[in-house]
Amino acid sequence: MKKSSDRLRQTVVLVSAILAIVGSFIGSGAGGGTPIQNASGGALAADATLIAPGGPAFGIWTPIYLGLIAYAVWQFLPAQTADARQRTLGYPIAASLVLNAAWILSIQFDLLALSVPVIVLLLAVLIWAFQLTRASRPKSLVETIVTDGTIGLYLGWVSIATVANVTAVLVAAGFSGFGINADAWAVGVIAVAGLVGVLISLSGRGRLAPTASLCWGLAWVAVARLTGTLPSAPAAIAALVAAAVILAVTVIVRTRISSSTSTRGLATA
Repeated sequence: MKKSSDRLRQTVVLVSAILAIVGSFIGSGAGGGTPIQNASGGALAADATLIAPGGPAFGIWTPIYLGLIAYAVWQFLPAQTADARQRTLGYPIAASLVLNAAWILSIQFDLLALSVPVIVLLLAVLIWAFQLTRASRPKSLVETIVTDGTIGLYLGWVSIATVANVTAVLVAAGFSGFGINADAWAVGVIAVAGLVGVLISLSGRGRLAPTASLCWGLAWVAVARLTGTLPSAPAAIAALVAAAVILAVTVIVRTRISSSTSTRGLATA
């Protein structure tokens, strides 16, 4: 009975990965779809808001999707069928893949407002999956890369994407900012993204993957504000400072954990 339920979980993950890949294919503009930056009236284009990252930033999806495909195949192998860690992670990862496809479809069908609850739910599911990876250790380097690494990259990018998505919807809806300067709003929103990055770094004990993708996104926000058609020096500086703070916290946390582990090792030697 348990083996059949394990096979069902593995199959659901694999089918969800295929669905997400098809969604990304459509979202790239292939197969009759509209490129994300052009869909929904260009609300998510690099020059649509002060929080939008530059176009090349979306290249982060390549390693994320490759990691998700690798995970879907790897977790289907017989050695992972009854693995307790994969039993815990399988359905949350599958849910994230389905939500990813749903987000792309919401943009494709010009349902911009619907994209917000979808991406917020996606972020919540990824936080859940990330916390689950912390509850047990990977058993191999392969598992570290395809499971923990992929989830970390996925979470970091969706964190900055959520902020950009919510901002895009508000701007498209005509939000005036209550009379507050747009640059000030941008700095405040980027500060929130930076705080999220710090919290992820602290709770993840300095894991590199989420920091890498979040800082990547913030760096491209800065590039877009310095070189694009919607410039903003305050937003660019805020993005670079946020990325630097997240990176610094990650390095400090990892250094302290490494030092603590070394000290305990000497004490028990």
